[in-house]
Amino acid sequence: MDFLNLFVIVPVLTMIGILFTKELKGARLVSAVGMGIQLVLAIFLVFYYLSVRGAGNLHEMILTTDYSWFPSLNIHYFIGVDGIAVAMIALTAIVIFAGVFASWEMEYLSREFFISLILLSTGVFGFFISLDLFTMFLFYELAVIPMYLLIGIWGSGPKEASAMKLTLMLMAGSALLLVGILGIYYHSAPNGGPYTFNILAISKIHIPLAAQRFFFPLTFVGFGILGALFPLHTWSPSGHASAPTAVSMLHAGVLMKLGAYGCFRVAIFLMPQAATQMAWIFIILTSISVVYGAFGAIMQKDLKFINAYSSVSHVGLILFALLMMNKIAMDGAILQMISHGLMTALFFALIGMIYGRTHTRDIREMGGLMKVIPFLGVMYMIAGFASLGLPGFSGFVAEMTIFVGAFKHSDLFHRVASVVVVSSIVITAVYILRVVGKLLLGPVQKEAHLHLKGASWYEKLSTTSLLIAIVGIGVLPLWLSDTILNSLQPIMEKLVAYLH
Repeated sequence: MDFLNLFVIVPVLTMIGILFTKELKGARLVSAVGMGIQLVLAIFLVFYYLSVRGAGNLHEMILTTDYSWFPSLNIHYFIGVDGIAVAMIALTAIVIFAGVFASWEMEYLSREFFISLILLSTGVFGFFISLDLFTMFLFYELAVIPMYLLIGIWGSGPKEASAMKLTLMLMAGSALLLVGILGIYYHSAPNGGPYTFNILAISKIHIPLAAQRFFFPLTFVGFGILGALFPLHTWSPSGHASAPTAVSMLHAGVLMKLGAYGCFRVAIFLMPQAATQMAWIFIILTSISVVYGAFGAIMQKDLKFINAYSSVSHVGLILFALLMMNKIAMDGAILQMISHGLMTALFFALIGMIYGRTHTRDIREMGGLMKVIPFLGVMYMIAGFASLGLPGFSGFVAEMTIFVGAFKHSDLFHRVASVVVVSSIVITAVYILRVVGKLLLGPVQKEAHLHLKGASWYEKLSTTSLLIAIVGIGVLPLWLSDTILNSLQPIMEKLVAYLH
């Protein structure tokens, strides 16, 4: 059995195992074991990848497997990974593992909830290992569709409206994306050969510039909607706010990264000429996303909405960095994908745990929680400091790399855009420190909050696993950064040819 297939097979076996359980205890135990195995596999993959590269294997992708699915259209189940995909798989494994323990007390339709949650993660894992556009799109849809059920059934607030809005907007993005993928497919045989969905094969040919100019924006926007690209971001805050805790963790921590990863792996990599010519349009939009999201977070009173708008800002920063089209900024973009995925998952986990005790997410009704629930209070403060870019955490490494890469451009347009984006640091500090101060410090606002229960073992396990990764990357970032840089080489070779 090919190793990468396990990242799809293990979740499927886990879902089958959950079907044979009868209550919450069995469903969560099977989920924890299955996602624990998935995390072990991801850790093994990281060390295996580093050892293979250290031994001198310079292939663009490793652990490749190719099965023909539909010969008449040349559709293949073609999988493989480079350093970027390995990092994203590890991120997904950590977040879904933590998400299972954050949902430990999910009593309502518990089996159905855990099956839907793991189905979503199956789509994400499949997306990151896919090297065939059709297979990638299939897994992309598999990751998006369960969100409707997870929010509509297990969510809170206006959950049906939020679920419908999210689904309709992401389906609109899928429609654009499908047109873009088919456009790439029908321009993948310039010399009369068979058409192909193979990403590596397509990257070695030149799609006509006229076709690139038409299909690049469709593909970038199609993926960009999932990455909350302004002005198509409006589904994201309401979706975050209505989703249950684990779904918010996966939604912001991993699912939004599918959009950024797709923009990188498909739109920019396969259509670099149009990407370099049209990047300025999306640089403007992503710059607005970064600043708008930060200001939006300042205006909110609901903890989930604050973190939701913060995610719009931080994911906008990822797309902005990718559009800088240089190796340093792109390295920072991938680092930011991983860093933000971990930090926002930790934030949403803590928000869910605090809400489960206080039964409110309104910061005006809370205060002094550090005295009552010190473990969760300390964790929230650390997550806040990591989010605003404090040295020693992953956020500092990622954002500094992005800003250094952005300022490599000496022209006025890129410099102005970079200054605008860098200003978001100050705005981020305002809303993070405001929330931390209001939530954790000062007097307790309600007498009932004086008797809140402390963190349980499964809550500590969920949050600590995320924090270890955040600190680990912040303290020892070079191995990850170097791994990403080596994997960026093929795309940079294509971009350099058009930039110069």
